[in-house]
Amino acid sequence: MRFLGRLLGGLVVLAVILVAVAFVLPQTVNVERQVEIEAPPEAIFPYVNSMQATAEWSPWLSLDPEVELTYSGPEAGVGNTLSWSSENRRVGVGTQEITASVENERVETALDFGPMGTADAYFVLEPAGEATTVTWGFDSDLGMNPMARWMGLMMDGMVGGDYEAGLANLKAVVEG
Repeated sequence: MRFLGRLLGGLVVLAVILVAVAFVLPQTVNVERQVEIEAPPEAIFPYVNSMQATAEWSPWLSLDPEVELTYSGPEAGVGNTLSWSSENRRVGVGTQEITASVENERVETALDFGPMGTADAYFVLEPAGEATTVTWGFDSDLGMNPMARWMGLMMDGMVGGDYEAGLANLKAVVEG
């Protein structure tokens, strides 16, 4: 009985330490990747300024051929929205809406993953001689949720590879 009491006491102390440390961890997370595409910004912009065009190179939509996609709003630019639903955990459910668009320079989107949280994503197009450097990133505020803050430490590893694959797909589509 005494052993069980010590074990439970130790687990409570460990839980308190994990929660306390979580509040020292960053409240925000940023993941960002870049690729250089041999094309001017105006050739790339249509692929990042439309959810319909994004489907051509998305690293996630190819994971589930049965994913349900619904588009709303204008065909491109601010208000263009994609909602998706998939039984594949890596795809899941959510919405992405273009919230800001500066022609041939920048596109910003709001992501809502339902119970998984929200994030803001962006594409930045910077001329680099005859090519363009495309930066794809996202920011998320993890709030006061200790579990989310621990997950934030792993976010780059969880999403970074997908961003690299997506940018490689975008490069192939634009340069092809």
